[in-house]
Amino acid sequence: MTEDSKQLRQQSYISKLTLTNFRNYAGLLLELQPGAVVLSGDNGAGKTNLLEAISLLTPGRGLRRAPYADVAREGGDGGFALHARIEGPEGQVEIGTGISGGDGAGEGGRRVRINGAPAKSAEDMLEWLRVVWLTPAMDGLFPGPAADRRRFLDRLVLAIDPGHGQRALDYEKAMRGRNRLLTEGSRDSGWFDAIETQMAETGVAIAAARAELVRLLAAMIDRLPGSGPFPQADISLSGELESEIAVTPAVDVEERFRAALADGRERDRAAGRTLDGPHRSDLVVRHRPKSMPAELCSTGEQKALLVGIVLSHARLTGEMSGLTPILLLDEIAAHLDSGRRAALFSILEELNCQAFMTGTDAALFSSLAGRAQFLTVDHGSVGPTG
Repeated sequence: MTEDSKQLRQQSYISKLTLTNFRNYAGLLLELQPGAVVLSGDNGAGKTNLLEAISLLTPGRGLRRAPYADVAREGGDGGFALHARIEGPEGQVEIGTGISGGDGAGEGGRRVRINGAPAKSAEDMLEWLRVVWLTPAMDGLFPGPAADRRRFLDRLVLAIDPGHGQRALDYEKAMRGRNRLLTEGSRDSGWFDAIETQMAETGVAIAAARAELVRLLAAMIDRLPGSGPFPQADISLSGELESEIAVTPAVDVEERFRAALADGRERDRAAGRTLDGPHRSDLVVRHRPKSMPAELCSTGEQKALLVGIVLSHARLTGEMSGLTPILLLDEIAAHLDSGRRAALFSILEELNCQAFMTGTDAALFSSLAGRAQFLTVDHGSVGPTG
């Protein structure tokens, strides 16, 4: 990698992480280094809990999507706090987030402070770092429900388009309002018109952002070597809005969607929910070398495809934002052969990113000796690997 490309992808990394009453950690302070961080330990020791804490340094409910009340340590006061010192191209920043005891019922309960001052929203954290994860639960992404792929896609969009999260929240709120009117049997056309106008505006914006991400990511995937360890994927979107936005001005797509919502009120009333919109779209993935739908590939092939997509997205995020995301790779080495593990470690180094990798056996990461920080996780404590 040239010095110029390193400048395009400057590393933003966590240099200190402090946890209080988070999962199985009553209190923890970690001094961290840039680059690869290997967390090893027994199953249930708390490795994934650490990754979950880091995933909360971005909008949303983290990699487990757990209610905040479940994140707070059992036996504590019902609250939790995490604090991170971030080193990046713009200097050092302190980010804190958490809930007070009794505040964890909903997303609104989580508070964020940046350099000691309350943030306007969780999206403010995206100015300083981006976080992307890959967990064993995602191994079933391709054959699983479309909702999981939409969630995965929207997380990728958010890493390069910080406004995407708020658009998604606005759309969901408007759709819940419409669904409530439908189930209550309301015939108030004024309310429906207002809500459907908002759904059309935000829904088309969501579809456009997804389509742009897929276009850019597909171009990045094309740069992967055709015979590399992580096969190239052909990715596309399945959805009416996403198809239309590629060939029709957004204002016309908005009007068509608004009219479709109005015309579909009786049908949706019978169903009890809104049947059209970006909440029904899907991410379609094919294994390019085998010309096969991803869901029909072997488990190992699906894992390699997914890793290739995440690594390509990390490159894209670095080029689009100037910040390579922090990668959280849970149990990443367990299902990769030695050749793919070596290739993964090399790519992570080339990306110039901080990557947290977990595993029960530190020996799987032995080729990173001297190039990574090795930590052992032992049921609420973390220390250097001996």
